[in-house]
Amino acid sequence: MWICFKEGFVSAVQNPDDPDDLVVRARNVRHLEALFPNHEIVMSPDADYACRAYIPKTEFGALLARKSAAIDYQNFKASVMDRRLHQLYAEFWRLHLRYQWSGGV
Repeated sequence: MWICFKEGFVSAVQNPDDPDDLVVRARNVRHLEALFPNHEIVMSPDADYACRAYIPKTEFGALLARKSAAIDYQNFKASVMDRRLHQLYAEFWRLHLRYQWSGGV
């Protein structure tokens, strides 16, 4: 699952070693630090996602519920203050628009 937060972009997948945990991955350590300040972050510089945190599914679900309840913007991209992250999301948005125009509707 890919998730775009104002604080960062993460990918969440099943932890192969624990059915109750997710591996939440990021390409920027600050993204995980902002979302999971009390968790160890494992660095794997050669991996496709260099930064990883092991998070219980219940905790991840609670985070999603809190973030959803806290939405106070009418334009997500405009709410992202980190310039590089905003550019990443803008490109993602453009790719999705092209997908829609090419028959995604």
